[in-house]
Amino acid sequence: MRSFEAICETPDESFELGERIGRELGRGAVFLLYGGLGAGKTLLTKGILNALDYDVDDVTSPSFTLVNLYKTHELDVYHIDLWRLDSAENAALAVGLDEILENERTVVVIEWAERLTDATIPANAFKIFIDGDGDQPRRIRLET
Repeated sequence: MRSFEAICETPDESFELGERIGRELGRGAVFLLYGGLGAGKTLLTKGILNALDYDVDDVTSPSFTLVNLYKTHELDVYHIDLWRLDSAENAALAVGLDEILENERTVVVIEWAERLTDATIPANAFKIFIDGDGDQPRRIRLET
């Protein structure tokens, strides 16, 4: 997957962009999502999971559970939300990120990734920046 930027005018377009990302990902992919409240991080994640034939009605923000595991036919997708964690130094430890990354079938999507320290960010991670909220179009940038 290579770097790109897209403008999504509607939530449907953000979902479709997630599907495009989901069709191109492989085992071991890590996506770090950056964006404000209501930017569409969970919607993008739903698109990724839809591309993996997972029922998106079962995909919810893990704001209170911190980690949701979605098992698809090929992959174990860990959807992590760091919003409620206070300390950036302990975010990776709090969700067991090291253990999660040991699984060869794993794909990881982390919302509020800015709460991780540089030392805990895997070298192969893709950073996704989402700008915009409310009814505004979303500017979505993927960096490798």
